[in-house]
Amino acid sequence: MPIDRSVVRARIENAAEYVGPLWPLQTFNAANPLLGFEDQPFDRAVQKAGQLFGGRGYPGPTVFRQAWENCEIDADVLTRHLAEHGITERPEVLLDRMDADAAGRDAAPADQPLDRVLTKWLAAFLDQGQAAWPMPNREDGFYAAWRTVAPYDGDIPGVDRPSDLPGTVVEAFEAVLESYPEARWEPIFVHHLTALPGWTGFIKWRSRRADTAWQAAHPISLTEYLAVRLTLADRMGASIAPDRTDELPANGTDQPVLPRIWLRAWEESYRTRLLDDLRQTKQTPPSASDAGRPDAQLVFCIDTRSEVIRRHIEQQGPYETHGYAGFFGVPMQHQPYGTEERVKSCPPIVDPKHRIMERPAEPHRAQAERYDWWARLQKAGAALLKTLKKNVAAVFGFVEGSGGFFGAAMAARTLAPSGLSRLDEALDDWLPGPASFCEPTVDRAPPADAEDGLPVGLADEAKVLYAEAAFRLMGWTDTFASVVVFTGHGSQTPNNPYKASLDCGACAGNPGGPNARVLAAICNEDAVQEALRERGIAIPDDTVFLAGQHNTTTDEIALFVDEDDPPVAPDALDRLRRDLHAAQADAATERVRTLNTSVDEGRPAAAVRETERRAADWAETRPEWGLAGNAAFIVGPRALTRGLDLDGRCFLHSYDWATDDDGTALENIMTGPLVVGEWINTQYYFSTVDNAAYGSGSKVTQNVVGKLGVVQGNGGDLMSGLPLQSLKADDEHVHHRPLRLMALIQAPTDRVEAILDRHAAVAHLFDHEWMHLTVMDPEQDDAFVRYQPGGGWHARPAPDASTATKAPASAGVPS
Repeated sequence: MPIDRSVVRARIENAAEYVGPLWPLQTFNAANPLLGFEDQPFDRAVQKAGQLFGGRGYPGPTVFRQAWENCEIDADVLTRHLAEHGITERPEVLLDRMDADAAGRDAAPADQPLDRVLTKWLAAFLDQGQAAWPMPNREDGFYAAWRTVAPYDGDIPGVDRPSDLPGTVVEAFEAVLESYPEARWEPIFVHHLTALPGWTGFIKWRSRRADTAWQAAHPISLTEYLAVRLTLADRMGASIAPDRTDELPANGTDQPVLPRIWLRAWEESYRTRLLDDLRQTKQTPPSASDAGRPDAQLVFCIDTRSEVIRRHIEQQGPYETHGYAGFFGVPMQHQPYGTEERVKSCPPIVDPKHRIMERPAEPHRAQAERYDWWARLQKAGAALLKTLKKNVAAVFGFVEGSGGFFGAAMAARTLAPSGLSRLDEALDDWLPGPASFCEPTVDRAPPADAEDGLPVGLADEAKVLYAEAAFRLMGWTDTFASVVVFTGHGSQTPNNPYKASLDCGACAGNPGGPNARVLAAICNEDAVQEALRERGIAIPDDTVFLAGQHNTTTDEIALFVDEDDPPVAPDALDRLRRDLHAAQADAATERVRTLNTSVDEGRPAAAVRETERRAADWAETRPEWGLAGNAAFIVGPRALTRGLDLDGRCFLHSYDWATDDDGTALENIMTGPLVVGEWINTQYYFSTVDNAAYGSGSKVTQNVVGKLGVVQGNGGDLMSGLPLQSLKADDEHVHHRPLRLMALIQAPTDRVEAILDRHAAVAHLFDHEWMHLTVMDPEQDDAFVRYQPGGGWHARPAPDASTATKAPASAGVPS
């Protein structure tokens, strides 16, 4: 009996909502693994997801015990939450009970022959250049290509020739679904799509991005994937439909109550300490450095790692720092110099509007030619090496002749990574990279590219728009220093599949330096500055905008300056660089305390060398902590947090409610950066509470498959989250505290409420407790007002003397 294709497609779309998209390693972006459940309350969502994916939704007793023993959970707060549920036993007794309840829950899932066969073919079809012999006929699509070669797979019974399998995708569905009523189709699709959520998530991501080269060349869809899976299940005798008991539960939750209580008490303890710290900072009189014009102003990404370096820069002298999303408001695609590669350099929820190419500046043509000569030489050497490695006639002689050289190189990389790093630096000094001689193409260059229609460069009105939006969102309309530095960030780490997760999430897992250079170039244009002055942004004539990049592994900040013709007075530039170097040393000293090293904390130079070693060591599983520890998202002026040690746990977005009369700037922050912050937080949360289900296990046993993802061991599902080394200090102690994100916004309460009324998706995140929201209302003497799930506000009283002496928000973090 023929089936209706549109009905099948609609049912598949509905079923796929339970699985979040999974970005490839090259552009690894944070995402909530339970994205499809965000329209439901958190407690209900983790129950349903646990039934589908087999994962826990709350921290385990070991994590709670660590937090309790480190005094991160306030005893009074915990007692109150327990009493609300009629529980009066001591916390230690409850922890022991949770230990007993958790025993035996972490059993490994049974090996499924269907999954084993299917993942083999998914890896072959989706390969992105890793395989020397690619799967044939991939241009025909997944089902057609698989049907052609399936007869050669001895694990599939009863298939001797392609004609033994349904000829089309539609016929495959008809053959399997004919004995099931239409009402059962969607549960069947959910059952099979969630069996391998990693591969499903990647297919979902790729099939919805038809502009990617791999999808255009080798198309795949969830429909084709299900056609193959259902056909295999039918042939191999695997279950087609889930048992009725395995279907999703109705509304309501029967999750264990103790973990829910402990999590809420932990979150409230952190929130209380942070708000008390902010209240005390608010009452602290401004320092002398806050008066007058600062020597320089630096704009950093809102990334939690920026909080540390910003604090240490401000301690060096009269410097001012701001926080802004790291793509600096320019939705662009970046094409580096000397390559045809084009990378997205804006958030996942934003589509690029412009292509920015790198071109040699006219005074540096000779330097560009020397770089091109060296690049051609390297390319030729790499091509020769690849030929010798794969040529049947030459390979044995090549191995014999080159073994000593490659053995020595491997030994040097393993035993002396710091020495090789210094050699690389020396080479960079002799032959600087494109950043030293190139400039971004910010001027419009017709015609638009025929492939995707993106114009090269920016029109004049777009330049003014992006510059104005940056200053408006930061609430920055006057008091410009003579030097303003837009500072992107990126990580430095070799041999690390997760490098993109350490780069700028606002730039789609790429470094933010190119975006910083674009905004600096825009703001230096006389026409742009004049237009901004007419719109009330008073940029002085002597202000110069520079670009830089913060290396989050070493805390070095490199400035992109034409050394032959610097736009800043040499003495001022030298002073800024000295202070940035001093800030690097202090920040590195703070960071290495958390990295389990033996570095003497009293020697900043040793701390810098340790971070540089980690940045160069190809065997280092934890070059840095990334965004581990993130717990709060603060929207407000820097005066709100300046001088406060937030321990690298807070996203900091600059905002001044007094300059945002209509609330547009705050609306853009809440619907953009704040949502991305929630994605980051939930990825870290779920990767920590159940790494087997929502993370990616240990890096030691990972393998990269197809240059697109990682698997544990030699196969299985694509791992969708973060590795253990990004979350845990050792086998027993977590570094990332799995708390749901707290958003703190300094703005009138009615302004925030109006934004939530207009954006139901954002309101749902608070109503369903995926995040918590507190407003610091300047129209109520900066009173803290907490948003209640479902609507309504609850004012928090000022702390009394007893609460004012409690441990700070950073208490309990290991050092």
